[in-house]
Amino acid sequence: MLLCSALAGCGSATASNPVADGAPGTSSAPVTSSDSVTSSAAASPAAAPAVGCASVSQATSVTVYRTMHLVEPSRAGALGTTQHKTALVRALFSQLCNAVGHAATQKGVVHCPADFGISYSGTFYDGSRTLAKFVYGASGCQTVSITAADKTQTTMVFGTASAAAPKLQADMAAVLGEPASMVMMAQPQSQVNPGGPNKPLR
Repeated sequence: MLLCSALAGCGSATASNPVADGAPGTSSAPVTSSDSVTSSAAASPAAAPAVGCASVSQATSVTVYRTMHLVEPSRAGALGTTQHKTALVRALFSQLCNAVGHAATQKGVVHCPADFGISYSGTFYDGSRTLAKFVYGASGCQTVSITAADKTQTTMVFGTASAAAPKLQADMAAVLGEPASMVMMAQPQSQVNPGGPNKPLR
């Protein structure tokens, strides 16, 4: 029985790796999966950092400036803000990209709401790296343009573009910290009190 056990043990060891047995012309060190991954990674060049709509998931902040072209400067309700909440930043970035990615192709006369000349422009960042610049014309016939790597995509926000970006206005409002209804409306910078500083505003 001892002899059978010994033979059985030898039988289970016969299916060995010739590399481990030191066969001629082979290396005694086994090749691991990590070695093959490392070698393949070293052979392939590093990918260039993504920009534009390919980098939505990398955005960490956005700066936004509101301008008004058809209103007196003294009532221009100017606004500038920087948003660092990643979820809000990427949601807005995604909606803008969805719009230009499904550019409207409708031909003929387009009837637009009243245009108060309100637009938002800004830049998306990954840390300090610029990912894309945008302009969102929020009143009248809304427009969106995104510029990255010296290429600009533009669309009017109706038809396919509007359907692809249904939360654009809401996401812009969330980034600005304002109600959605205020995105397309002008706000005066200040109120004038004709009665002097000691009298309440009417």
